[in-house]
Parts: sequence; structure tokens; C-alpha cells
Amino acid sequence: MSSYEEKKQKRIEYYKEKAEKLEQESDRLAGESKRMMDAIPTGQPLLVDHHSYKTDRNYRERAWNKMGKAVETDKKADYYRHKAKAAEQNSAISSDDPQAVEKLKEKLQRLQKLQDHMKTVNAYYRKHGTMKGFGDLTDEKAAEIDEKVKNGYSWVTVPYAAFQLSNNNAEINRLKKRIAVLEQRDETGFVGWKFEGGEAVANQEENRLQLIFDGKPTEEQRSQLKRWGFRWSPTNRAWQRQLNNNAIYAAGQIGFVRPLDGRTPHELQPHPRLQKKRKNGLER
Repeated sequence: MSSYEEKKQKRIEYYKEKAEKLEQESDRLAGESKRMMDAIPTGQPLLVDHHSYKTDRNYRERAWNKMGKAVETDKKADYYRHKAKAAEQNSAISSDDPQAVEKLKEKLQRLQKLQDHMKTVNAYYRKHGTMKGFGDLTDEKAAEIDEKVKNGYSWVTVPYAAFQLSNNNAEINRLKKRIAVLEQRDETGFVGWKFEGGEAVANQEENRLQLIFDGKPTEEQRSQLKRWGFRWSPTNRAWQRQLNNNAIYAAGQIGFVRPLDGRTPHELQPHPRLQKKRKNGLER
């Protein structure tokens, strides 16, 4: 299991543990509330004119407040249960995953095969008016597809509607662009820099541009960091955002993290495409 997967699993376990503790707390509060209410004689009203009125009223309020807290705590437990379930079921490919490019390429290949399959199926149906005789498709399944097309929307005259091919093709193009961005990021090999009172770290493993200060930034500085997309990470003790060209640009807009040598963060970064062009020019 990669470090990324380990962190994901730890996050899921944290949500589950949090939910369990909150459930136990909710049960405890509900139990205390019930015991307090059971101590009140059945049907016993508040005696307004009795000397015990204030004490009795406060006692009942505490019992009801405990039940209210129990309900509220159970809602919080439910929230963390849903977060744990969502994290377990989440199959989205994060850019933070070291294997993101590889996984995206595998997904792209599946979608391209699906696109080719849909086109082939539609072409066969247009030519023969039926799916019988197509590849390994059974006559029963072919008849089912034929019936679906026949009784479906009038504007869908083939097994796969135009919007299905269009949507799949749009996702293919989106994946290609995302892969290109991530490959460019890996190719660039971002670098950090020193600034007055701290250091900028291009953390490739965490996929974060991290601004680490010697002391706590002022309130005005913190506001500026947030404005440019940086968020405080207690775990890493750094102000950080995802490592990409946008992060480098954002850092360049924050005057108090300017590199000590006077250059901009962008000027410090390697530019492999430009270097490749220059190299090819020299070779010619």
C-alpha cells in the first residue's frame, strides 16, 4: 500500500473512530436523561406554589437538555459515519496520488475502448437493422436490444444514443487534458526558495507548495495567504496549496514570500519545454 493509500485509510479509520465515540457519548447522555426522568413520579406536574418548584423545574430542564445533547451528538456521529462511507466508496482519482497519471491512463484506455465498441455496435445495427449475429452476442440478448431500440424514444434509432457517445467523448478529452497537466507538473520538477523569515518548499511527495515561516504570520499576512488559496496545515506546520503552476503564480503575488535573490517564484522554476527547444536549436 502506497503512502497515499495509507493516509486515505487512516482518514477513514479516524472518521469511524470519531463516529463510534460520539455514538457512545450519545447513548450515555440519553441514558442519564432517562434515569433522571424515571425518578419523577409518573404524571407528577410542576407545583408552582410549592417550595420545591424551582428545584424541580431545574431538574427537569437538565434532563431534557441531556436528551437534546444526546440527539445532537447522534447527528454528529451520523455525519462522521457518512464521511467514512463516502471516503471508502470514493473512486475518484486524486492528483495527490503518486499513481494518478497511471490510473488516469488506464481509465482513458477503458473509455476509448467503450467509445469504439459503441460506434461498432451502432454501425452494425444501422447496416442490419438488428443485433442478431453480432460477435458473441446471444440471440436472446440481441432480441432484447432490438426491442429496446424499437420501443424507446423515437429519436434514438440505434442501441447507443448520440448523447452517450458525446458524453463519453467529452470525458475522454477531459482525461487527456488532465493527464497532460499532471505530466507537465511531473516534468517541470518544481523547486522551492528561501524568503525573509521562512522558506517555500515544493513538496513533491505531498503534492503541495508549502510556505513555512520562522514565526507566526501577522493577521494581515494570514488574510493575504488565504486570499491566494493557501491554507494552514497543522500536520505539516505550513501554509500550503496544491503544487502546480497556479500555486507558483499565487506565491508570486505575495510580496512577503518573495525569493531572497529578488527573482520571482516563476523565474526560479525549471522550464523543461523551453530547455528542450533550446537544446534542439543547438543540435540543429
